[in-house]
Amino acid sequence: MTEIAREAAKTGRRKTRPTPKGRQVDPAALGRVRGLLGEAPRQRDLLIEYLHLIQDACGHLSAAHLAALAQEMKLSQTEVYEVATFYAHFDVVKEGETPPPALTVRVCDSISCMIAGADSLIDSLEAGTDPTAVRIVRAPCMGRCEAAPVAEVGHNHVVDATAERIDAVIRSGHTHPEIPPYQDLAAYREQGGYRLLQACLDGRRTPEEIIEILSDAGLRGLGGAGFPTGQKWRFVRAEAGPRLMAVNADEGEPGTFKDRFYLDTEPHRVLEGMLVAAWAVEAEAVYFYLRDEYPQDREILLAEIAALEVAGLTPHTKVHLRRGAGAYICGEESAMIESIEGKRGLPRHRPPYVSQNGIFGRPTLVNNVETLFWIPVIVEKGADWFASHGRNGGNGLRSYSVSGRVREPGVKLTPAGISLAELIDEYCGGMAEGHTLKGFLPGGASGGILPASMADQPLEFGVLEKFGSFVGSHAVVVLSDRDEMKACAFNLMQFFEDESCGQCTPCRVGTEKAVKLMQRETWDRPLLEELSAAMTDASICGLGQAAANPLLSIFRHFPDDQTG
Repeated sequence: MTEIAREAAKTGRRKTRPTPKGRQVDPAALGRVRGLLGEAPRQRDLLIEYLHLIQDACGHLSAAHLAALAQEMKLSQTEVYEVATFYAHFDVVKEGETPPPALTVRVCDSISCMIAGADSLIDSLEAGTDPTAVRIVRAPCMGRCEAAPVAEVGHNHVVDATAERIDAVIRSGHTHPEIPPYQDLAAYREQGGYRLLQACLDGRRTPEEIIEILSDAGLRGLGGAGFPTGQKWRFVRAEAGPRLMAVNADEGEPGTFKDRFYLDTEPHRVLEGMLVAAWAVEAEAVYFYLRDEYPQDREILLAEIAALEVAGLTPHTKVHLRRGAGAYICGEESAMIESIEGKRGLPRHRPPYVSQNGIFGRPTLVNNVETLFWIPVIVEKGADWFASHGRNGGNGLRSYSVSGRVREPGVKLTPAGISLAELIDEYCGGMAEGHTLKGFLPGGASGGILPASMADQPLEFGVLEKFGSFVGSHAVVVLSDRDEMKACAFNLMQFFEDESCGQCTPCRVGTEKAVKLMQRETWDRPLLEELSAAMTDASICGLGQAAANPLLSIFRHFPDDQTG
C-alpha cells in the first residue's frame, strides 16, 4: 500500500497526489532543451533532429532530457523514448545510470572490416584504453569499406585503422569530421552545371521529354531494387497532388560506399538531378535522408543547399536535410519515410506503395543518390550515349563498390554487366598479393556469397537470381582462400540480427535463432533451411527476406566449408 493510500485509510478521506502520475519534468532540463531548440518549430517530424541536437550538446540523452523534450513538443514521453531507443547512435541514459564516457570510438566489424582484422583491432583498443575516458563500441558498416578496417573517433573517421592511429586521434582531440575537397556550386556552374535545371524551370524542357530520355537510356534505381526510373516518375506524376520527394542516402548495406563517394566529390550533380526530379513530379518539398555515418557529407550538403537557395535555384521546391541515427533498416524506403516523419524506422505493409502514400500520406518519389547523379549527364549526352555502354547483356554504366582481397579497392565506374573476373583484372589491379579468389559477395550482405567458379557471370540485375543471389546495390566484397566462408556467413547473420527492426516475428526471432544455431560447430542443415524458409516467406521487408542468403550460399556453393 502506498503512503497516499495508507493516509486515506486512516482519515477515511481520499487524498490527492502531490504531483501528477509519471516522470516529472525537471526545470533545469526543460530550460536546457528550450535553449537548444530556440525558435525552431516544435514539429513532430523534427523529433529525431532534436534528439541529435541534444545528444551533440550533452553527449547523451538523459531521462530528464527526454521528459523535457516530450513536454516541449507536446508528445507523450513514451513516444519520445521509443524513438530515442530505436536508433543505435542515441545514447539513452536511464535514471540512476552512469552516462557514457565523453568520447566514443566505434569500430566497424562488418564483413570487409572483419576480414581486414577488425576483431584484433577491437581487442587491442579494449586492452589499451581507459574505459572511464573512452568507450569502445562495435559498429556496423560505416561506408568506407575500401579502406578497412575503419573506426570513428567521435565524428572523425580513421581509415586503414590501427590502434596506434586511433590513439593518436584520441590524444589530438580531433573528433570532428574531415571535409574532403569537393566541387562546390561555383565550380560546378563553371562547367555548365544547372543548365538543365534552368531549362526545366524556364519551360524549355517538359517533364514528359525528360522522362522519355531516362526511359530510353534504361536508367534504373541504383539503391538495390533496380526499378526503371522513368516509370517510377510516371507513377508518382499520375497521383493527385500535393506530392513530395525523398532522396535515399542511407546506404547501410555492408560493402556499399558509392553514394558516399559521389557526395564527397561531386555533390551538385546529385543535387541537380534531385531538383530536376522534384520539378518533374511537382514535389513541393524534398527530404534528403543522409545516414549519420557520413558527417562530412552533412556539412557539405548544409553549405551547398544553402548556396542553392541564395542562388535562386530552388524556387519550385523546399529542400530539407534529414539526419539518420544508425539504423540499416532505414535504407528500406518505407522505413526511411517513417524516420523522416520522426518515428521509429519500421517498414510499412504494402500496398499502398510510397508512390501513392508516402511522406505525411502524400504521393512520394524516392530516388537513390547514384540514380540522381546520372540524370544531368544522360539528358545532356542523350539516351543513346548511356545505353551504348554495357557488357554481357548489361545496359548503361554502373558504379561498383569493391572491397576485400583486391590490390586496388574503391568505386569502379564500369559498363553494366561486367563480370567479377573482368572487374578484378581490369579495374582492381588483380587479386591482393598472395590471395586466390575463393568467393565474393555480388550485392553486399543481402546478395549472398558466390564461388569463384561464377566469376564470369554478369554482375547485373536479373542475372544472379537463379543462383540464389542478386547484385543489389553493386557492393562487391572479394573473398580469398584465406577467408573461412562459414565465418563470413556468420558475420553477416549477426549483422542482420543486430539490425532487425523487431517489427515482425519471422525476422526478429529468426535471425536470433539462426545466429545461435550457426555458433555450433556442426550446423543442423535441415533445421537452418526450415528456419530460412520461414524468414524468407513471412518477413515484412527485404531484411528478413534476404537475411538467410549468405547462410544458404554456404549450403549451395561451399560444401567443403560445411560441417555436418
